[in-house]
Amino acid sequence: MFILLGLLTSIARFAFTGAFPTIQLRNTTLIGQDIPTFQQELFAGLPFAEPPLGSLRLKSPVLKASLDSGTFDATNFGPGCLQLNSLDPLSEDCLTVNVLRPAGTPTNAKLPVMFWTYGGDFWKGISINFNGSGIVGQSVAHGTPLIYVNFNYRLGPLGFPQGQEADNKGALNLGIKDQIAALEWVQLNIDAFGGDPDKVTVFGESAGAIMTSILFLNSPLTKLARAAILQSGSQATTALFTAENQEADWQTFVRGVPSCASIATSGSTFDCLRSANTTEIFQGITAVGVPSHGGSPFKPVIDGPGGLIPDLPSVLLESGKFARLPFMAGTNLDEGTLFTPTTINSTEELEEGLVQLYSPSTSPATLEHSVSTLLKLYPNIPALGSPFDTGNDTFGLSPQHKRAAAILGDLSFLSQRRYWIKTAVNLGVPVFGYLFTQPQPELAPALGVDHGADLTYVYGSPKDTSASSILLSQIMVDYWVSFATSLTPNDGLGVVPRPQWTQFTPENKAVIQLNGANLTMIADDFRAEQTDFINSDPVIWHH
Repeated sequence: MFILLGLLTSIARFAFTGAFPTIQLRNTTLIGQDIPTFQQELFAGLPFAEPPLGSLRLKSPVLKASLDSGTFDATNFGPGCLQLNSLDPLSEDCLTVNVLRPAGTPTNAKLPVMFWTYGGDFWKGISINFNGSGIVGQSVAHGTPLIYVNFNYRLGPLGFPQGQEADNKGALNLGIKDQIAALEWVQLNIDAFGGDPDKVTVFGESAGAIMTSILFLNSPLTKLARAAILQSGSQATTALFTAENQEADWQTFVRGVPSCASIATSGSTFDCLRSANTTEIFQGITAVGVPSHGGSPFKPVIDGPGGLIPDLPSVLLESGKFARLPFMAGTNLDEGTLFTPTTINSTEELEEGLVQLYSPSTSPATLEHSVSTLLKLYPNIPALGSPFDTGNDTFGLSPQHKRAAAILGDLSFLSQRRYWIKTAVNLGVPVFGYLFTQPQPELAPALGVDHGADLTYVYGSPKDTSASSILLSQIMVDYWVSFATSLTPNDGLGVVPRPQWTQFTPENKAVIQLNGANLTMIADDFRAEQTDFINSDPVIWHH
């Protein structure tokens, strides 16, 4: 039911011909696809882990270092992992990786690698929807060719189980463990494609950036990559709790699986769930439904000593317990608009919503006081709200919407990006920060430069085709490629000239403003009073 026929429909996203490049991967010959439009070759749908089915469902991935057959058809993408509202083929057998390289790359080329993790609030996303041809093509024009890799990871309750039972069984943060397994596959195999396993840059957006930044905390990241690019996401962008906090949501999922519904509250559901068929599992996912305003209950959780998130990130960062890899990190101007309910219309409603969002708290009275103080720092003045720089226009919504959007954006994105960068640079880590402010005429005005607006620019295909927009996209791809190949966005190469992007240091607290009409370094001091307050007690916000 879920492995839909017609995988060839996915090929429409590339310009394929009948040519079939091959690669020898240990004892298996991979048959890929030629993409003459971009002079590239794709090897897709390569399993990096055993199918997480039956007894392997709800368990850590089992790395699949090699394939079982003499030849393998790598011409088509594998199906995406189970999720709602997808038009693409879906399956539980979805843990596959895709490799895109310049055509004719020799095995000994030792090209740098960009490894992408997609976003989607941990409940949606498929690697097929992220075509890296623009990045690879511009890397060749840049004079520093590279290889692009992306992969699928488990989503929703299968990728991010919740509840006490999942905690007891060590079945937490499985989607991030899928990410690690895919990176381990790259270490073992990318040299066969002409890549250099010592020159891997991990990058991602939203949930993908959150997962990637979590790898800095307590994973083997330093053995898997040498740098990172984090687009709109830090370790606790979705406030971090223990798995027990979402027990009710786990029970909702289990209750939706017909053969397991009667034991949903038993605290012993895993054996039954492993015996259920995929159709039943999907019924459970459907019972949970589509999260509203970026509020998926199935997300990363604190997994304790020895886990990927052994404590709140702020605690670990302050102790210096994180990987010291160079990174680029940034946010968009109006990160909060996409996640703010349009119905919000009073201070009381906003205050109640914030208290609920960050509960339970070790000190409810302190949380309530902090929320009250925060509201004073964000007065109900439309000109100060988000989308920013839009004056008193409320776009037909309550003024409280702009106020709430500003608060949510700063709580979840800007404050954490600042905390993360400040901690890293104080320990000498090379960091480059950015603020993406390019206007988005294709979007509803109330969204502004919203969460995810930067994605099409990094992939070389902005929806706005104005000269300013196209130029910015070309420059951003050059910055990203430069960093991935030389650990600085300023290699002096590229398709068009671009300004120097200065490193963020304790003495130079500046970020680059990514805007086609005003591409320049700016002081990282906008709304500093507000984010300083948030960061003064990160534990209260579960950061």
